[in-house]
Amino acid sequence: MTKLFAERTIKAGEAGIADAFAASNDANLISFAGGFPDAALFPNAAMGAAFQHAFTDGSQNILQYHDNRGYLKLREQLAARLTDDGTPTQADDIILTQGAQQAIDLVARMLINPGDGLVVEAPTYFGALGAFDNYGPTYYEVPMQSDGMDMHALQKVLMAHPVKMIYTIPDFQNPTGIVMSLKKRQELLRLAKQYDVVILEDSPYRWLRFTGEQLPTLQSLDTDDRVISLGSFSKILAPGLRLGWASGGKRWIDAIANLKNGADLESPFMTMVAVSDYLAENSLDDHLVQLRRTYQMKKDAMVNVLRCNLPAGFKVNDPQGGFFVWLTGPADVDMGQLLKDEVLPHENIAYIPSRNLYPSKSVVNAARLNFTGEDVAAIQTGAARLSAALAQAVVQPATAAGLS
Repeated sequence: MTKLFAERTIKAGEAGIADAFAASNDANLISFAGGFPDAALFPNAAMGAAFQHAFTDGSQNILQYHDNRGYLKLREQLAARLTDDGTPTQADDIILTQGAQQAIDLVARMLINPGDGLVVEAPTYFGALGAFDNYGPTYYEVPMQSDGMDMHALQKVLMAHPVKMIYTIPDFQNPTGIVMSLKKRQELLRLAKQYDVVILEDSPYRWLRFTGEQLPTLQSLDTDDRVISLGSFSKILAPGLRLGWASGGKRWIDAIANLKNGADLESPFMTMVAVSDYLAENSLDDHLVQLRRTYQMKKDAMVNVLRCNLPAGFKVNDPQGGFFVWLTGPADVDMGQLLKDEVLPHENIAYIPSRNLYPSKSVVNAARLNFTGEDVAAIQTGAARLSAALAQAVVQPATAAGLS
């Protein structure tokens, strides 16, 4: 029966997305795998009131079909917030989507033909790879440095190969938590213009900065209409809303709207009206302050325990915001094999191995750890147990410890 499936269907099962969510749904597990927000911080009462108002107000005819670009008032509210954040935006520059994940898929569908060159940061978000895989790109991996994508490596790729799109997460990159420097943002735009490449700027974590200075978006620096920017309510309100957006020039938004007609016609109107009502009646800024304060405390707890307990050869970074820290080990450690053989079955801890975060599957000695989903006590317990498991693994024989 396998022969009935398209190749993209088979490949989708290898992306690692289902495994991450399945692992995170085990109540007995300490999961650092999925990019889950803290459910205790969801604005349940306020969102409940917003949905009730949306349903009973009667003025919006919310059960009918509507504009496939999304509820105009919400697009106006988003445009105002993006403008306040330094990226001048109008409502017509925005299309609302079912999460930023759908926006990634629609942009890929809009631009990528089989074989087209696609640059991704290495490592990158595995959900984006799952979307891109459907369109058969030729991947070019560009290594990450402490201040973002390696621009010298990027230029070499652009000089040697035809590339249509560059996918980047410049603010608190998934999975490394790295922020692209202003200098590199400017250089990226220069190279994109020189080689006529579109930039897909994915920024779901931008408003979750704990420390440091907020940098301008790529879109705000763009003078050539080649940046499409994505955002999401999943990380700042709740993922169950399944509401995100894409913003960009008219040619991009018109094309995405045409493709969305063939995908789902429009995003759920009731949800859009409810989120708009929530934004009108509540302070998103106050909510973001609470998220930042809580997530910084959780990140500090994870980093402190790991840095005190990791064995020699392992290190973890300390991001200024976002959802993730990046754990790296000795070159001969296979974090995926360790997860399967030791950490998950014996310690009941999950994470995302680096193998899932590279199109080439070539890097195995690192892992993405999420610090937002679990409470502080579980984070400290899990980080200590993970450190102990790694310490035990590196002294075991290679065949029993995921070492190569």
